[in-house]
Amino acid sequence: MNNKIKNYLGLAVIAALLIFAYVAVSYVNAYSKSIEPSSFRSFSVSAEGKIVAIPDIAQFTFSVITQGGKNIADLQKENTEKTNKAIEFVKSNNVEAKDIKTQSYNLEPRYQYYSCPKEGGPCPPPDIVGYTVTQTVLIKVKDFKKIGDILSGVIQNGANEVSQLSFVIDDPTLVQNQARNEAIVKAKEKAISIAKAGDFRLGRLLSIEESQGPEPIYRYKTLEAVGGGEAAPIPPTIEPGSQEITVTMTLRYEIE
Repeated sequence: MNNKIKNYLGLAVIAALLIFAYVAVSYVNAYSKSIEPSSFRSFSVSAEGKIVAIPDIAQFTFSVITQGGKNIADLQKENTEKTNKAIEFVKSNNVEAKDIKTQSYNLEPRYQYYSCPKEGGPCPPPDIVGYTVTQTVLIKVKDFKKIGDILSGVIQNGANEVSQLSFVIDDPTLVQNQARNEAIVKAKEKAISIAKAGDFRLGRLLSIEESQGPEPIYRYKTLEAVGGGEAAPIPPTIEPGSQEITVTMTLRYEIE
């Protein structure tokens, strides 16, 4: 009798151990899926959404560069007067003050360098012979019909460099959302097609990643900006064209 009881107890213990082992393995599998979702049973799909939009803001910078001797106060005064004159011209073309921003103001020394003595000895240190004052202003223009006139006009009113002309969308959020939605729809359709072709079921959406294409930039420079000469009497014709806003979405799905 005692042997039978011992045998039953042994079988019960073995059964309990097997059940415990099964539960433990199931738990480990479920836990591993929760912390690292199907890393070996998942796939990713990517799709691109494109929306063509018309820019509504043109922006550029102009600089006033003033070189002179060692009298810094006179250089600063001359530079400020020319910059203010250019800014007043911009304002006269209905550009609001909030769309005019001083981007940088630099005062840099100019040096005279000397050759080292042929007979040896220490080289003479360079001397400061003057200074250069550079003030750069960022302008945003909403009326595209006036861009050419403003670009030429700031040169005629004191600026001696114009650069970094670009066309942008003032609030790109709406356009980006449209491109993002289009990309997600395409990616979902692609995932369903892949699952059907691969004869497996589409599981949970595990992750979403987004990347956006670069924004095109158009540049324009006056004659002064590329090496001197008088400002062009005829303002340039500037066309903003259109921009293609591109968003790429990558969806990662679980394979069931």
